[in-house]
Amino acid sequence: MYGSEAIYESEAIYESKASRKPRRRRFDDDAPAPRRREPDLSTLDERLGIDPDGPPEGDRWSTWDGAEHGPDPRPDWVVTEHAAVDTELGVIKTGKEADVHLVERAVPGTGRRSLMAAKRYRSPEHRMFHRDAGYLEGRRVRRSRETRAMANRTAFGREILAGRWASAEFAALSRLWADGVAVPYPVQCSGTELLLEFLGSDDGTAAPRLAQLRPGRDELCDLWHQLVDALLGMARHGLTHGDLSAYNLLVHDGRLVLIDLPQVVDVVGNPQGPEYLARDVRRIGEWFTARGLPGEVGTPDALLAELRAEAGMPGGGGVSQE
Repeated sequence: MYGSEAIYESEAIYESKASRKPRRRRFDDDAPAPRRREPDLSTLDERLGIDPDGPPEGDRWSTWDGAEHGPDPRPDWVVTEHAAVDTELGVIKTGKEADVHLVERAVPGTGRRSLMAAKRYRSPEHRMFHRDAGYLEGRRVRRSRETRAMANRTAFGREILAGRWASAEFAALSRLWADGVAVPYPVQCSGTELLLEFLGSDDGTAAPRLAQLRPGRDELCDLWHQLVDALLGMARHGLTHGDLSAYNLLVHDGRLVLIDLPQVVDVVGNPQGPEYLARDVRRIGEWFTARGLPGEVGTPDALLAELRAEAGMPGGGGVSQE
């Protein structure tokens, strides 16, 4: 019996091996077996390409939280709700150092909305202020590494400069607006982006620059008086614009407003402050004089003397001829 069982078992093993199909040897150049293609379900996703954490409408959630805010009391039109969203509406102005965009901040489901000008300083690889060394005199940082980086214009230094231009403009606007000087209200500052009061109509049309206007005699005289008041307001704080011209003044509903103040100069702390002040007065004075400002209403020399006195600077000297 033992022998019969052994024979039977060996025959079963042989039949089992014989029933197996020989495996085909696979070579490297054999084409891979086709795989079954899974159905693409992404076309059924109605939110494809949409940030799941983004707002239901608009381009981004409001950046109010976490930003540096403007002075109190805030105007009623400033939207501070955390549920607000920001929507990009286009470009207002492009420049060498910064671009200005039109942004709407609104609370969905309500009528709460406001238009703002978003001034965004260019990234470090772009050109920053030309001949800016003079403006930076009197501005110092505590860390010597940052001072060297800014002086050498390294990528790190240019990034610091961009942030410092933004923060300097925000600080100047906050200081001047709180004192009643005619400047846009600074809503907030975050990194290299400033959100400012939009000066224009509700449909997004920006107020014209002074350079675009051809005012009559009465309007010209009124604009001059407004300019004198604004510059005296800056002089009270020991400041001058630093790059004042008819292109850096807006006229909104008859009101003259100073804009673009990142290079604002301390006329006392900056060794070149008196020269910047004289240059500002000369440039804007030439524009008014060329359009027929009567001498009895005002002259650049008289304005410069008044500003020097207001800033507590020694008198003497006319406007710069640079």
